[in-house]
Parts: sequence; C-alpha cells; structure tokens
Amino acid sequence: MCGIVGYIGEKDAYPIIIKGLKRLEYRGYDSSGVALLNDQGLTLYKRKGKVSDLEEFTESKDKSGSIGIGHTRWATHGEPNDVNAHPHVSGDGKLALIHNGIIENYASLREELSNRGHVFHSDTDTEVLVHLIEDVRKNTDLNLFDSVRVALNEVIGAYAIVVLDKENDDELIVAKKSSPLVVGIGEPGEFFIASDATPIIEYTKNVVYLEDEEIALVNRKGDLKIVNIQNQPVTPYIQELELQLEALEKGGYDHFMLKEIYEQPRSITDCFRGRMNLNKGLIKMSGIDSYEGKWKNAKRIIIVACGTSWHAGLVAEYLFEDLARIPVEVEYASEFRYRNPIINEDDIVIAISQSGETADTLAAIKLAKDKGAHIFGVCNVVGSTISRETHSGAYTHAGPEIGVASTKAFTAQVTVLTLMALTVARKKGAVSDEKYHRLMAELSTIPDKVERVLQTNDEIEVIAEIYKDATNALYLGRGYSFPVALEGALKLKEISYIHAEGYPAAEMKHGPIALIDEEMPVFVIATQGPSYEKVVSNIQEVKARKGKIIAIITEGDKDVKGMADHYIEIPSCDEVLMPLVSTVPLQLLSYHIALMRGCNVDQPRNLAKSVTVE
Repeated sequence: MCGIVGYIGEKDAYPIIIKGLKRLEYRGYDSSGVALLNDQGLTLYKRKGKVSDLEEFTESKDKSGSIGIGHTRWATHGEPNDVNAHPHVSGDGKLALIHNGIIENYASLREELSNRGHVFHSDTDTEVLVHLIEDVRKNTDLNLFDSVRVALNEVIGAYAIVVLDKENDDELIVAKKSSPLVVGIGEPGEFFIASDATPIIEYTKNVVYLEDEEIALVNRKGDLKIVNIQNQPVTPYIQELELQLEALEKGGYDHFMLKEIYEQPRSITDCFRGRMNLNKGLIKMSGIDSYEGKWKNAKRIIIVACGTSWHAGLVAEYLFEDLARIPVEVEYASEFRYRNPIINEDDIVIAISQSGETADTLAAIKLAKDKGAHIFGVCNVVGSTISRETHSGAYTHAGPEIGVASTKAFTAQVTVLTLMALTVARKKGAVSDEKYHRLMAELSTIPDKVERVLQTNDEIEVIAEIYKDATNALYLGRGYSFPVALEGALKLKEISYIHAEGYPAAEMKHGPIALIDEEMPVFVIATQGPSYEKVVSNIQEVKARKGKIIAIITEGDKDVKGMADHYIEIPSCDEVLMPLVSTVPLQLLSYHIALMRGCNVDQPRNLAKSVTVE
C-alpha cells in the first residue's frame, strides 16, 4: 500500500521524487522520506506525516543529486514516526532501501541477523531486508545485484523494492513480488521507477511492468537488465501508457473525490463506449466472446473482491442470477482461500479490483487458477497484475481514481458487470430480445440520469448539514438496492468516521431496530420496483420509533415523500440499473458530511487506496 519512487538520469532527482510521492500519496500518508546520492555521499531525509511535511522539513537542506529514491508509507510494522519512515539504511550505511509490501518471516530473519551482530533501529520489516542484503554482500563475493537476488530467495512475503548504493551512483536495483512496480524509460540513461504509472506519465509513456520474482538493474548507460529469482534472463516488454497527465489533476475541484463523483457520467459512458452498439443491438465483450463455451456451460460464478469492489460484486450477483440464470456466490477475497473453498473446473471466477493489485484478490485468483477454474478480471488499471494473471477480462476505463474512497470505480464496475450479464444472458438465451434491447437502450441513458442527480447537490448539502453531527447511521435497501445501502454506509464511515451499517431493509427488525431513536438517521433507498411496498412498510416501522428518514426516491413519488423527514429525488429507471443512479446521492452526502466535520475526504485516516498487503 505504500508508494515508492526512484530516479536515475541527468535531471535533479529530488523534484521528480517529491512530485511522484504526491501523486502516490493515496497509497499511504503516515510518513515519507527520500534518499539522494550527491557529492556529499548519501543524504537521507525522513518525516512523520504527509509528503508536504517532508517537503517543508527539507526546504533549506541540500537536495542535490541526479539519483535518488523516495517513499510514502502506510504503516504495517511499527507506528508512524520518523524512525520507521523509509528509506531504511544498512548497518554499514552504504545501502538505502524503500519497500512496499510485507516480509512475513522478518522476525526470524531479524533474530538471525541480530545474532550475527546486526543492530536495528526501527520496528519495520523493511530494515531487516536491507540488513539481509548487506549481510549477503559482505559474506559472499557477489555484487549488489546478485546479493539482492540471493537475499530475496530467503524472504517470505510481498515486496516491491528499490535499492540505492552509496558507493555506486550509476545504478539502481529494483525487484518485485506480489506488489506492483513499473519502470519508466526516459531519455538515454534515464529511468523512472514507481508503484504505478502516475509519477511517470509526465516524463515518458514507455514503461516495463515487472513480473513477480523479477529483479532489474537500471543504469546511466541505458541498460535495463532483468532476471528472475533463479537468475534466468528476462527480455523486457515495453508498453506504451494510455494515461493522460490531466487526469491526475483536480481540474478546478476542491477535492479529487468530488471531481471523481462528477466524472461519473463520462466514466459510465466510457465503460460501454465501443462495447455496446444500439444500432446493431449488440454488446461485444471480447473477454466473454473468446470463451463463449465456458460461459454458456458455467455451472456457477464465484465473485471475489474486497471493499467497494465486493459491493459491486453483490450487484453482479443479482444481475447474473436475474438475467443469465447462473448461480452466483460473492466472496470476500480476504477470506476465500482460508476456508478451503470448493472450486470446480466448470466454475467461472470473476475477480474485481479497481487497482488490479489487491493482494487478497490476487491470492484468491491464484487458488482458483490452481483448481482449474476460468478467471475473468474486472479492473481499472491497464497493465496491472490482475489483468496479467487472469485468463480474460475487461477494463472499466474509468480513468485514474485518486480519492481513497471509491466512487466512479464502483459505478464503472457495475456498468461493466451489467454488460457482462447481458452478454451472457443473450448467449444462453436466458433473456428475451425485448428485455435485452430495452435494457441496452436504458443503459445508454444512465449517464444523463446521473447528470441530473448531480444537479441535486445543493439539496444534498442542506441535508448533510442537518446530520453532520450524527454518531451512528443505518442504511436500508432491498433487492438491487441492498448493495447500494452497504456501499452508502461504507462511504460515510470511511471518510466522515461516523459509524454506519447497511442492512437489507427487512432485516432491520431482526436486531438493528433496537438502535433506532429520535437521534438516529436512517437512509433508505426507496425507489420504485418490486419491493417498493415492502420498503414503505419498513419506513413506517422506523417512523414508529421516531427515527429520522432520509429517503432516496423516484421522481414523482408522493407516498414516501410524505413520510420521510428528507428526500432526494432521482430519475426513474429499471431496477436492474438503479444502483448506477441511486448510489450517487449517497456519495455526495458522505462527501459533504465529511467536509463539514473537518475530515480529509481524499486521504481518510488509516486508509490507503491500493491494498497490496494481506
């Protein structure tokens, strides 16, 4: 979850590294640090807090040097402080290392190295790794590159690392396993290294994504040498980035989260652009078309995901069972492989991840592949590990999502999953032509309907002001709206720190109703659909306990409007597509409440965007 940056070339390294760390700060912001090589030797600056704190700390200090590494941290081992911040230095002071991931056997390695005389100053697993590399180099005739490779053979866990040698300002060593790492190729003799492409795109579009257990050396001669952990040479595969620099800026919005909420009409359109042809009445999903037999004969679909992506998976459960008539199980990826799941060769596993790097989801993919299932990935980041590890898949094309709380990623995932369900349903003959074409046509109108919801922002802000001081909240929905209730509750708690829970509306009376009093806001998705009358009854049950009802209703609805303390009207659409519309006002509510409570909406405490550790 940490962000790492490295640079070697002719330019000043520090400005490139600091700008890169700011672009990666969504991956962690507990502490940050840089290491630079210059005429004075190895210069190291580390600071608890955000990258801006590091920038302020180094303002009057020597920051020269054309080779360096930087890190922004999400703490795993050791509390956030200056000492635990990266980079970490070897005992002899010659090596500096930055690391994203977790070394699972760090305790035994630390004990062994301590017995050999190594002294540790931090609580991190990363310091153990740099000492291990030092130890290998001291006790063998190996150069640094091979010392890194040999040391990593002793490591259990995940890592993306960059190693800097005080005595050699001509090269950097990088390696990865289960954590993302990309190498950008700039001018001759110039390389950029980062956790993802966002720090690189300003300087070059030519990149190499390292695969697991690959170690690379880059130097000022322009060499890019890659071997695997068994020391077998690997030919670099250079890709061209599709990312646009302007997509990484706020574009006039106060926060990335608000920008990304307002980008949803476009991002939803981009999801079906090129895939859905209304004139021909066709949806083309190449990842499904290429494996048509697998999908038509699938006995079961298993969806693995975490967080917001798991909620998108719950929507997909309704979609695939409703439209394609295939049984679906939705699993937390973090639990999936630890319960000895039953996986068959005629199962299809859909793995959903915004970043395409979620460690738990990748572990679930590996297990399912070993069992012979067909794996389909849904992710947003081109070139990500999930896109390379799955048999087939679909990109959401949502563009970069910088805000830690997912917004446009959710609606983009649901859009792609809707296209998938319709495609499979058509191939299986499980949906009528009339319904297929009607849902296609209605899906094409969703961006305009989301645009209309965004125009209610001022009304939503008024409601947010009323409930900003709540300490608890309930979110209720039925059918397709149940996952929306879960997602709405997640958004509120992760950025405003208000305790919130989502429930199927009918489950309220099986426990949560005991919490309801005149102080409790209850957010209800009460749009028109098959469960509408039941939801109305649930609202009456809340009102009888003096709970405050904030209802998401269909335009023109008078019944719930008359019962609710507050309401937000959204355009009518088929219930199959309603999650794409009804989730947007809940995103705006969470945003405004968090802002009014003085919370950092883009970087909520204790969270990081890309969860690359288990």
